[in-house]
Amino acid sequence: MIKKALVEFLYESAHIQRWNDHMRPKGGFTELDKQAHKMIIAYVLAKFESEDRKAAVSWRRLIEGGLFEFLHRVRVTDIKPPVFHELMARHGAELNRWVLDELGGKVDSLPDDFAGKFKLYLTDPEYSALEKKILKAAHYLATDWEFQMIYQLNAHIYGVEETKTRIANELEEHYDLVGVQKIGLGRKTRHFIDLAGQLRFQQRWAQSPRVPETSVMGHMLIVAMLAYFCSLEAGACEGRLCNNYFAGLFHDLPEVLTRDIISPVKSSVAGLDGLIKEIEARQVAQKLFPLLPDGWHREMRYYVEDEFANKIIVDGRVEKVGEGAIGAKYNEDRFSPLDGELLKACDHLAAYIEASLSIAHGITSQPLRDGVQALYGKYRHRHVAGVDFGQLFEYFRKT
Repeated sequence: MIKKALVEFLYESAHIQRWNDHMRPKGGFTELDKQAHKMIIAYVLAKFESEDRKAAVSWRRLIEGGLFEFLHRVRVTDIKPPVFHELMARHGAELNRWVLDELGGKVDSLPDDFAGKFKLYLTDPEYSALEKKILKAAHYLATDWEFQMIYQLNAHIYGVEETKTRIANELEEHYDLVGVQKIGLGRKTRHFIDLAGQLRFQQRWAQSPRVPETSVMGHMLIVAMLAYFCSLEAGACEGRLCNNYFAGLFHDLPEVLTRDIISPVKSSVAGLDGLIKEIEARQVAQKLFPLLPDGWHREMRYYVEDEFANKIIVDGRVEKVGEGAIGAKYNEDRFSPLDGELLKACDHLAAYIEASLSIAHGITSQPLRDGVQALYGKYRHRHVAGVDFGQLFEYFRKT
């Protein structure tokens, strides 16, 4: 069973402010936002490597590598990057052992030897070598994206040119990756990264003050990670694990075009939710898909359209299936299964935790209290895809 301590640890990243010794815009610069943007970029880089170079990218190892690096980074994030990199160069083995000891009790209950893979990832340089390279490139591209804004406000500050040079040098080390070259051209692939990055600045629960504040982009990563952990719990096949993660990571991507329309507005008028979905689909087709290679559109559509439907692919056609059908009949890679119902439960769980944590911090409002009550009532006794969501919701009932 997923432990409460692990879920709470995921949200620690929302408190961690990046570039906090520089002038910076408000919002969008938390560690959670950075890690979310990094994984979107990693998807783009991995797609280019697998399709243009025919490289044998393991999507599962890419996802797990992103999870391991996220957990590692949140644990050591108080260390300034230049100092951190020097410490890792000279005492990396000792620091990694400390991180594993610190986090072992949080991840040891996850199925499929998640904790063992975490240790292997940190201690064996050859394990997931290609995926590590892609993730490292994505890390520096996400950092560079942030720095372009930071630089405009801090050009007069001592040391900023050194930072600029260091980031540029790291990116040059990854120019053998096709995606890094494409993004470096500053054309449509770069525009996709920029557009997705705007979700860093769209706040969740915008009508209510909250602590910690979370962006739409940060929420997307939280849902993706929860979906992955729950998929492990459900005994999902590899294709299902990966689909559930990336569907979580991209499920709110259309909101970069429509903004986050809160549930009370969607349900206020009969048919309004359907109309919003129709507008989203049209805007995605007109403005988002043209920024991605044509061959990617089908997969991205699978992730972002009818995102909360249980889906499989049979003979090249997408088919919706009923509750429980994926686990019972279609839990095989050949069906490319996607648990939309599980994804919706993770989305609601994330919203519930966002509200509950704020209330626990003493920052509350009627929308937060109403949200907590309604979501808890919906899931208190519910299992989805064999996962006990009642227990997960109970964790944060009196946080």
